[in-house]
Amino acid sequence: MQYNRTGKSGLKLPVISLGLWHNFGGLDNFENQRAMCRRAFDLGITHFDLANNYGPPPGSAETNFGKILASDFAAHRDELIISSKAGYHMWDGPYGEWGSRKYMIASLNQSLKRLGLDYVDIFYSHRFDPETPLEETMGALDFAVRSGKALYAGISNYPAKATKEAAKILKAMGTPCLIHQPRFNMLQQEPLKEGVLKACDDNGIGVICFSPLAQGLLTDRYLNGIPEGSRATVAHFLKPGQITEEVVKRSAALNEIAKGRGQKLSQMALAWVLSHKEVTSALIGASRVSQIEDAVNAIDKLDFTKAELTKINKLIA
Repeated sequence: MQYNRTGKSGLKLPVISLGLWHNFGGLDNFENQRAMCRRAFDLGITHFDLANNYGPPPGSAETNFGKILASDFAAHRDELIISSKAGYHMWDGPYGEWGSRKYMIASLNQSLKRLGLDYVDIFYSHRFDPETPLEETMGALDFAVRSGKALYAGISNYPAKATKEAAKILKAMGTPCLIHQPRFNMLQQEPLKEGVLKACDDNGIGVICFSPLAQGLLTDRYLNGIPEGSRATVAHFLKPGQITEEVVKRSAALNEIAKGRGQKLSQMALAWVLSHKEVTSALIGASRVSQIEDAVNAIDKLDFTKAELTKINKLIA
């Protein structure tokens, strides 16, 4: 495993991190979850990413990971980077989502209880709240760090302008913004095109991109239709209608480039994300151990030739 420095901080993250957004909820097989976490750690993945609402039901991913921490990783807490977030809907009523201090701190306290931890390594504002003063949301992150309930502060899904403002506020508070977590992949390049990556680089903020495989579209899974039990058949975020003829044709062409590199399409997609100097880590999801192993093997070839990049850019521009 390779480890990259996160922005201008002293913290290093593995180039491949494991996200528990899907397949770690209360409706999923617990022993499979446990096997994936154990194998990930054995392969050098030290960073496990969660959020308050991951499940389903919401909160169950943290509860399950808390059980795995207690049963398998209790002796390894200081070798792990565990993150959680608050921002999306978690409970009903006026205090169950967005970016108020009330919600952020209540959510963090709940997350720590579910995880069975005294602190998380990184606590994120999961989304920009246009109705709450940014000073209040960043103040909640600062409070979380100063109270010892988090070691670092991060933001996720923030546009470029809000990223710059958040960085300025946190710096003034003495709790620098460690990391930004945007959705970034070959098919969804908004962080690059809209200046989020540049804003992070300019402000010494690391980047960990989620959905680097575009919910499975940048794998060979959908090249021949939609398999039963795949994410497109069971998840809320990837719909069958998104797997158009154009998408499949483009993925097939990218797959041919990957074959020429001696890689799977998924591995090339991870290498592409990590080829951007601003990116610290790629945050993968998985439903089985073999997917984690494939992802880690992507680091065997992270470099691209100019000819490869030219071919890729023609397909994804």
